[in-house]
This record gives sequence, C-alpha cells and structure tokens, in this order.
Amino acid sequence: MAAASRLEHDFLGERTIPEDAYYGIQTLRAIENFRITGIPLKTEPLFVQALAYVKKAAALANQELGVLDASIAAAIAQACDRVITGEFDNQFLTDMIQGGAGTSVNMNANEVIANVALEIMGHPKGQYEFCHPNNHVNCSQSTNDAYPTAFRVALSNKLVGYGQALSELAEAFAQKGEEFRNVLKMGRTQLQDAVPMSMGDEFKAFATNLREELLRIEDSRQLISEINMGATAIGTGVNAPSGYAELVTQHLRTITGLDLKLAGDLIEATYDTGAYVQLSGVLKRTAVKLSKICNDLRLLSSGPRTGLFEINLPPLQPGSSIMPGKVNPVVPEVVNQTAFYVIGADLTVTMAAEAGQLQLNVMEPVISFALFTSISYLTNACHTLREKCVVGITANAQRAEELVRNSIGIVTQLNPVLGYETAAEIAKEALRTDKSVYAIAVTERQLLTQEKWDEIFTFENMIRPGFIQ
Repeated sequence: MAAASRLEHDFLGERTIPEDAYYGIQTLRAIENFRITGIPLKTEPLFVQALAYVKKAAALANQELGVLDASIAAAIAQACDRVITGEFDNQFLTDMIQGGAGTSVNMNANEVIANVALEIMGHPKGQYEFCHPNNHVNCSQSTNDAYPTAFRVALSNKLVGYGQALSELAEAFAQKGEEFRNVLKMGRTQLQDAVPMSMGDEFKAFATNLREELLRIEDSRQLISEINMGATAIGTGVNAPSGYAELVTQHLRTITGLDLKLAGDLIEATYDTGAYVQLSGVLKRTAVKLSKICNDLRLLSSGPRTGLFEINLPPLQPGSSIMPGKVNPVVPEVVNQTAFYVIGADLTVTMAAEAGQLQLNVMEPVISFALFTSISYLTNACHTLREKCVVGITANAQRAEELVRNSIGIVTQLNPVLGYETAAEIAKEALRTDKSVYAIAVTERQLLTQEKWDEIFTFENMIRPGFIQ
C-alpha cells in the first residue's frame, strides 16, 4: 500500500508531501535541491530552538499589535514551545549549506510550526487557510531578519557550553601547575636550552593562556547580541506594523533570557556580518593557542628514551601496527587537527562575509555552518584534551632535573657574578669537552666557591631568580 500523503502547492506548482511530515513543500524542494554537506539543520538543535524563539516572539508581538488573531497567535506560540523542547527536531531537514540566504531554513521552521499549530487548533496538517506558514507564522518577518536573529541567539547559547569546556580545560592545566610546582626543569627557546624554571609554572602558563580566551568569548557574545529583528527584507521594516521591531525584541529578550539589543541602523545591520568575522577570529585565535599547547605536550613527552621525556601522557592505545610497544600522543594530535579545521573555517567566514552585496549577504548559511561546526569541534576538543590527556599527565621529575643539572643553559645565572664574557667561555668549553658548567667553573677554574654555587643554584633561585652578585 502507498504511504499516506497530502498535496501542497506553492507558486511553482504542486508536490506530494508524506502525511506524517510536519514540513511542507518549500522544505521538500530544499531537501531535493541542496544535497551538499549531508548535514541537516536538526544536527544543530540550538538553532532549531532559536528559530522557534523568534517565531514565538513574533507571534506575541503581532497579536499585541493587532495584526494576528489571538487564537492563531496562541496556537503558534504553543507550537513554538513544543519545537523549543526538541520534540520536532527530526523535521528540520534542510542542508546546513544552501542557496537563498537561509530562506529554506526559515521556511522549514515556518512550515513545521504551522502544521504543529494546525493540529493544536484541531485541523489536519496542510490546511493552511487556518494557519499559514507565510501569512501567520512568518507575519511581519523576512528570512533576512528572522534567520540572522535566530542564528545569533543560537550562537550565543552555543558559546556558553564552549566557554564552560574551555574553562574546565584551563582549570585542569592550573591544577597540574599546582601539582608540578616543585618540579625543576629546563626552559627552552627556539628548541635550545634557555634557563631553568618550574614545571608548575609552565602548566600554569597554559592555564593563563586559555583563560584569556574566555574574555574574548564574552566580548563576542556582546557583539552578536545586537539583532535586526523587525528589519524584514532590507531594513526598512516593510510589511511590519509600527512599533513591531522594538516590541518583538522585547519579547525575544524575555523568552530567551539573553540581553538582546535592537540595532540602531536596521539597514546596516541586515547586511553587516562583522560580528561573525570577529567571532570567527576569536575561535581561530583559541585554536592556534590550543594547537601550540598540544605541540608542547608532544615535545615534552617525546621519547621515551631519545626525546625530552619530561612528562608522561596517558597511554590510550597502541601506536603502531608494526612497532611493538609504541604509544603515540594521539589526543594532542587530534586537537592539532581540529585546530587546523577551525583555522580553515575562519577563512571561509572571511570570504563569505566579504561576498555580501548591497543590502544583503546571501552567504550567511555557510557562515553559520562554519561557526557552528568550529564551536562544536573546539568544545569537543577541549573535553577530549582535558579528560583523555591533561588530567592524567605525570611528571618525570628526576629526568627533568637531570637535564637542568647537565645543561649548559644554567651558565646564564652566572652572568652577574662572572660577567658575560667569562660565562660565554665556560659555555663554549662545556660544549666542546662535554663537561658540566659546575666542573669547569667550580672544580677546574675555581671561579666560584661551593658556597656561592649553592647560593646561586637553589631550587627557589632557579625558578624565581633573584639578583646575586
């Protein structure tokens, strides 16, 4: 038996829609036309939720202003509440990358909400004379204000989870900093021995480095809190009643709990994508920092016999199909690769933002895809790095201290006592003869007493050096 269906029409013609589908003809056309990523809108539930927030706020504002019947507005608001809970996520099937500046996403939301509202009102799906996707659900709106407003709401909420993951990762590094505070190690510049330091300070610096990004995330959330709801097509507010923009923004602020602000210039706000470029840059900046930290973890754990081997990363899986016993730093490696993706996605956002023309940027779908995926991937990377790597790192304290004691780099701390020229001669001889700095300076040349050496090279003075003459 053929599956039950209903017939819907738009100005291009008629199409058959599965009877159990809450989406309609325009969503069906989008599903057929945009087979790009294979990633449908439902994979971003916060975006689906945000679309419902926008539609509910619009319905309430339209009812209050007398342009939408109270019973229809109530049904739409109730339908939106159900969509907000995730009940109909599986009906949001348009591809994340699409033509039309997000019209397909907007219509997917309009159709689903209209059909849910119809059932609430006691009508079958598709009887749009009672609740129409365009006339009622999309009342006083355009894709060009509904889509970017929902996008910004979703971004703001998604950044909360990302910020939490980043904060927890930074805290994990800070805790390791405390754990390793008494581990002496060699600091390095340009992969060469520099001067001694505490491994604890090294890990605390990782934490500080990442905590700086939390401030940038909040800055970005402030930027994307400015919305153009009520702008409709190009910012003039065509088809929207007087006072609608301010009222719908007020309702949306109440519904979402976000500090949303109506843009002062709706024409500029409708085409401007500068906030997305800024946010993308913040994500890229964090990705670069994470990748650098992971490079350091890989170097510090290199070996075990022929590398630095100052720390141990948790062994998670065999590292080779041919080399027995080999264990690789797989988590730092996967975070590196995630960072590379985010860095590339930033270029996508940049190019898409630049491609805007006149009163609209039609490339916003790929911007949304790039930002949503980057935030998701970075969130996952932060969780993975913390749970699978950082919390299980241990220090090879004896190995790290031996590298310090045998290093030529410690000669730097003799500069105030012996002068740069003499210290340089000691370093050169130590390198040539493979003798220690101690053997040359104290035992052979007797340039320092044992007492002076001990004063200069206490643990505390090596990690937080004071000026000693």
